[in-house]
Amino acid sequence: MDKTPRYLETPPDWSADERPTLPGSPAAIAHATPKRFAYFIIGLFICIAASLSNGFIIANLPIFQGEYALTPSQAAWLPAAYVMANVSSNLILFKARQQYGLRLFSEIGLLVFIGVLILHIFVKTYEMALFVRFIAGLAAAPLSSLGMYYTMQAFGKADMAKGIYLAFGFQQLGLPLAWIISPFLLSANQWDVIYTFELGLAICCFAMVVALKLPRSLRLDVFEKQDFFTFALLAPGFACLCIVLTQGPILWWFNSPWLAYTLIVGFCLIVLGLTYEHYRRNPLIMTRWLATGDLLSFVVSAFALRLLMSEQSYAAVNFLKTMGMGPDQFVPLYVVIFCGTIAGSVFSALTFNKDRLILNLFLAEILIFIACILDYHLTSDVRPANFYRSQFLVSFAGGVFIGPLLLMGFLRTLQRGPQYVVTFIVLFTATQNFGGLVGSSFFNTYQQRQTYDYKVEINSSLDPTDPVVAQRLQSYQHSAMITTTDPALQNKQALQNLNQVVTREAQVRAYNDVIVLNGIFAVILLLWGLFKYIRDKYIARRNIQPANSPN
Repeated sequence: MDKTPRYLETPPDWSADERPTLPGSPAAIAHATPKRFAYFIIGLFICIAASLSNGFIIANLPIFQGEYALTPSQAAWLPAAYVMANVSSNLILFKARQQYGLRLFSEIGLLVFIGVLILHIFVKTYEMALFVRFIAGLAAAPLSSLGMYYTMQAFGKADMAKGIYLAFGFQQLGLPLAWIISPFLLSANQWDVIYTFELGLAICCFAMVVALKLPRSLRLDVFEKQDFFTFALLAPGFACLCIVLTQGPILWWFNSPWLAYTLIVGFCLIVLGLTYEHYRRNPLIMTRWLATGDLLSFVVSAFALRLLMSEQSYAAVNFLKTMGMGPDQFVPLYVVIFCGTIAGSVFSALTFNKDRLILNLFLAEILIFIACILDYHLTSDVRPANFYRSQFLVSFAGGVFIGPLLLMGFLRTLQRGPQYVVTFIVLFTATQNFGGLVGSSFFNTYQQRQTYDYKVEINSSLDPTDPVVAQRLQSYQHSAMITTTDPALQNKQALQNLNQVVTREAQVRAYNDVIVLNGIFAVILLLWGLFKYIRDKYIARRNIQPANSPN
């Protein structure tokens, strides 16, 4: 039998409504209205700050690449280090806050992050930047939970689900906000101002957490030595998968044998970790639950929805970058995305109904499919303004689905018992992080392959004797006369210009294919979800009818 954890401190005399739902979670105290507003503002600030740090790196990756003189492969390690740490930290976060309290765990994480940022302001090296990203990923996990709990304190116990919706919606605002404010922060080409800004955010978060504390929670003695062995196996296993997914499309999958060995090591470590957990008396990960139909269905849905969101993070944004758009031109687009995420989160909170959570997921899938239709038929003349409608819908979908998805899974988890919560948290964060990585990696690979095929197709159809092709080459030769008078160099320059146009048009076609494929995925996921929903309703109704029938 599982041992019963002992209390590390005597629980306060809470009423039934005030008692925390789970150990490690703050009590649901009825606060005065001004204090509720304070909790809400602090929760909003922490939620945004938790994601803004990584958003700055993603939005300004070319700048850091240039500053440190990095190759694209080296630059990709910066966001990868953040994700590796973020996924792994959730393995121990839940038990850490049960035993030590979330506030203490968060304060220590913030202090370490602040110290590392201060050090990096003076030690401006690539290796130090990687270390900062890793620590930022570790600190972001408790900050996300902290922001959620502060936001929930602004609501009564009956409406705390709305607080969860808003908190997870706010956490998605970091990336668009980073794109919006980065051009203004970097207007003087002082790239290190980003680190100073991050430092200010971390200090503000620390001051807020210390100034207005969360209510107390139950503290239990839950850690076991075996937990750390599991962490030592699963954390590097997850890290290996992150490395392969980020480096694969850049170095190309079949050109770098070390990627295969890294993938093998990652899978072996994860299998060993899960096997070890399977035979533990008090496991951290409930492996027997992983094979149940309900959980597998949840994992597939959560992973697929995050993958569908790649329509925004990869297809739309990367297409515009390929067409030569700069950071300043992205600001209005990300303002639209920012507003769409807020609108989706607020809509999800206002329409909250515990019995109709799955309808939000259907709505998100439909909106993403509509966005794919709007974005199809891209041309090289497309500009950010052409994406306003579609990306508002995608960001609205992101705000709509994340809260209900979390709540659906969490309610099912609580029905089994609090010992299953760690498994759920690890799975949820893994599906969201790896869903984004797999989506970006898969679509990047698919787009590169399609671009190559289209280039071959277009080049094979170009006949130098064709009057249109000959006229285009002649115009390029006239343009080259400005820089050289050598006919051979002029001809070479003309061919290079023609090849650039061919590559651009091949990329346009390839991005259209990516959007079509994402739309197909959205339809498949929607049909699968509708089939399961109708089937479950039919089974439930059939089970009720015999119970109500007369003897």
